[in-house]
Amino acid sequence: MQIKIDLKIFVFIIIFVITRQIEIYGLLMFFAFLHELGHLFAGVALGFKPKSLSFNPLGLSINFRIGTSDYNRRLFKGNILALKRLIIAVSGPIVNFLLVIFFCILDKDLFNVNVEFLIYSNILIGIFNLIPIYPLDGGRIIKNILHIINGLENTYGYINLISKTSIVILTIFSSVMILYLKNISILFILGYLWYLVINENKVYCQRLKMYEIINNEADYNSKVNSIDDRLHDSIEEAIKIKCD
Repeated sequence: MQIKIDLKIFVFIIIFVITRQIEIYGLLMFFAFLHELGHLFAGVALGFKPKSLSFNPLGLSINFRIGTSDYNRRLFKGNILALKRLIIAVSGPIVNFLLVIFFCILDKDLFNVNVEFLIYSNILIGIFNLIPIYPLDGGRIIKNILHIINGLENTYGYINLISKTSIVILTIFSSVMILYLKNISILFILGYLWYLVINENKVYCQRLKMYEIINNEADYNSKVNSIDDRLHDSIEEAIKIKCD
């Protein structure tokens, strides 16, 4: 399994050191690691093999090797692969909410860390990952549901629109939070989310061009086949007339 590190994570570390919140960031990254273990165990349980593990400023991300057989097993307008991806996406936030329940039952500090902070940290990570912005878990969940219901080609447009709408709403909400909490770290997290949305929008535009080329090629082949058919019919008609 390959391990990749996004260099922007070091920028975040420097920022949290300067703002004296590095302990908070470290603890959040630890729970993000447990969150990612939920994805890992779900993927392995569904028969996938881990391909790579990436460290990014907002946590970790794991990719799996996909078997071709899952592509061919239909499920409504999608396939079984979309359902498995949906289960994997949901499993991460479930881990955080299970930790919330555990710490609520424990109801005491752990390793000199206030239990309320442990509870709120996991609530924050769970809810944050459910934001409907692709490639966060929330975006992946919606994408795979739409894939099953509407098919893959239409899904790309919907998830792109949902992501852009969500980031605008989140920006408005975060602006108020920055003014109220006076916490500049929120600004950098928001900036990274904008980076994700812009990057995915570029991928979406490239995909649109690809679909346009394929459709134009299909139309061209259809027209060529139509001309060939008409030409063949004309030749047969001419031969028939000549024979008569």
